[in-house]
Amino acid sequence: MSSVDRFDVVIIGGGPGGVTAALGLAAQGLAVALIEDRLVGGECHYWACNPTKALIRPIEVLQLARAVPGVREVVTGQGLDLEAVFAKRDVIIDHLVDRDIVANLRQAGIEVVHGRGRLDGDRTVAVVEPDGSQRRLYAEHAVVLATGTSPFIPDIDGLRSAAPWTNRDLATMTSVPARSIVLGGGVVGVESATILSGLGSEVTLLARGPALLPGSEPFAGARVARALQDRGVKIHVESTVTSVERPGSGGVRVVTADTQLEADEILVATGRSVNTEDLGLETVGLPVGEFVTVDDHLTATGVDGEWLYAIGDTTGRALLSHVSQYHAGIVADVVARRARGAVPDGPESTARDSGRLAQIIFTDPQVVEVGYTEAAARAAGFTVTTRSALYPGELTQLSILRDGFEAEGKLVIDADRDTLLGATFVGPDVADLVQAATVAVVGEVPLSVLRHVIAPHPSLSQVWNPLLAAG
Repeated sequence: MSSVDRFDVVIIGGGPGGVTAALGLAAQGLAVALIEDRLVGGECHYWACNPTKALIRPIEVLQLARAVPGVREVVTGQGLDLEAVFAKRDVIIDHLVDRDIVANLRQAGIEVVHGRGRLDGDRTVAVVEPDGSQRRLYAEHAVVLATGTSPFIPDIDGLRSAAPWTNRDLATMTSVPARSIVLGGGVVGVESATILSGLGSEVTLLARGPALLPGSEPFAGARVARALQDRGVKIHVESTVTSVERPGSGGVRVVTADTQLEADEILVATGRSVNTEDLGLETVGLPVGEFVTVDDHLTATGVDGEWLYAIGDTTGRALLSHVSQYHAGIVADVVARRARGAVPDGPESTARDSGRLAQIIFTDPQVVEVGYTEAAARAAGFTVTTRSALYPGELTQLSILRDGFEAEGKLVIDADRDTLLGATFVGPDVADLVQAATVAVVGEVPLSVLRHVIAPHPSLSQVWNPLLAAG
């Protein structure tokens, strides 16, 4: 084994969080090594957020075109040009090549190491490179864990041997299965069903619970379910899969407690597993295969010396790429301050993500969620009031956007402080509302002030008006 290479900071994991942290730390003059055993850029860039949204976007545009008079009359054909859809997706994911990302990192002075990195005691990382050679890296100031998560495959008889699809197979597919089964009724499940059905597959969705999107406001799951069914998706709730097999014919047979189904592919969307099983956590006294618990400076708890950090999915605080990048900015500030001997006590050094997170679910209709749902707010001990609205209602101008415009919104309000705890919108193009809702929740803006935020006419932003009206 070679001698130890010394850096100020060593980052294990080159996804959105790891890359952002590396650039932020290097910009502050620290010597940084970034270790990644797959493609630098991570799950979101190559196999999740970016490619799936690239596949969903043409579906959304076609649906919109069919709902706008003067446009639908000139839209010809029954479906999308799949070759063109996949070609655009390939551009978005850099054709599964990380050359440009790596070049940009190296130009910023970051040493990029392709290989498997794991902790090997205090401030030390052992790396096995693709050719089998080994390196040891020592971090003077910090090791940052940004290893993310992987698709969880449940322990169902025959499922693994049936070679199921995960989000990675969906994101990089080159042809669309004629018949598909989606296992899971959460965010990835409903987005996957949207993509597959929109690209021409006959889709059956199996959800274990009584409704889709169990972590959302109930009306969100109900509206998404209705829209999927309108597009031909068969939905089975409270469905328990007992076995899966792929016979010699090539398709899959799925047996549930109630029925038997056949399809060309089965896609598993039943959650994520944290990538800490082989990370060497035991060498620093932390439990293996679990999320790394951190404080609001993203410093790992249970490890002395304030040198070990974790960000993004690895912490379990939220499995969202934009949260990973937010954490990356925090950790870059904290590590740089501590490296200079300063105390990280400013607001820019403290993560404020609890109860304030924003998410967009890219179904058709879209779902925007910020902060608490009503049930979560009550469980957290808040005194809650709510306001809801159906659209278009009196906002008849919303029909300008498309024929048959339908949407729903709900605000969750802290009754003691008259501030927003959460907001949910479901409808066409409501993703455009996410930042306004996030600012209102994170900024704890009183409703008495929000009532004076005048939405331009005519615009989608006017959906706020009936929710904020005094009364």
